Amino acid sequence: MQRFVLATHNPGKLREMSEILSRLGVEVVMPADLGLTVDVEETGTTFAENAMLKAKAICTAANLPAIADDSGLCVDALNGGPGVYSARYGGEGLDDKGRYTLLLNSLRGQSTRAAHFESAIACAFPNGDTLTAAGRCDGTIAFAPMGEGGFGYDPVFFVPALAKTFAQMTAEEKNKISHRGKALAEFVEQLETYLRQ
Repeated sequence: MQRFVLATHNPGKLREMSEILSRLGVEVVMPADLGLTVDVEETGTTFAENAMLKAKAICTAANLPAIADDSGLCVDALNGGPGVYSARYGGEGLDDKGRYTLLLNSLRGQSTRAAHFESAIACAFPNGDTLTAAGRCDGTIAFAPMGEGGFGYDPVFFVPALAKTFAQMTAEEKNKISHRGKALAEFVEQLETYLRQ
C-alpha cells in the first residue's frame, strides 16, 4: 500500500479521503500521524495556488506524496468574496455561525444572491510531479439559515435544483453535487491514471 499525507487536521476529511483512495491501494495519513507540524501560510490568490502551497510543503516535510485542498464560497454581490478568505471571513474570533450571520448581514437588501462554492485539490510527489483538480457548485445565498447538517456556510448555501441548502441534504446528496465531490472525482481519475504509469 502506498502512503499519502493529507494536509489537514480534520478527521472528517481524512475519513472521506481514505474511503475514496483505499480502493486504489493508497493509505492516507495526517501530518500529525507522522509527528509533523507544518504551518503553511496561504498566500495564494486562488484556491488552486493555496492547495498547491500546502501540498508541496507537506510533501517536502514528509518526503511522501501529499494531498491538499482549498475551497471557499464566492458571492457575486461581494465581488467573489469571501473567496480564499472564507475560513477567516470576519476575523479570527468568529465561528461558522458568526461567519454566515455576517455574510447574511452583508447581503441585506441585495437582490443578487448568486454564489458558488469552489474547490481545488492538489497533489505533490517527492519526484516533483504534481496533479490538480477543481470543482464548482452553483447556488444562491438563502435569506436565513436552514438545516442542521454540514458545516461552514452550508446552512445558507441554497441549491435551487434540489430546493435545499447544503445543510438540509443527506451526505450522499451533497457529495453528488458539491464542489468538493466534483473535485474529488476528477482527482481520483487523475491519480488512478498516474499510479498506473
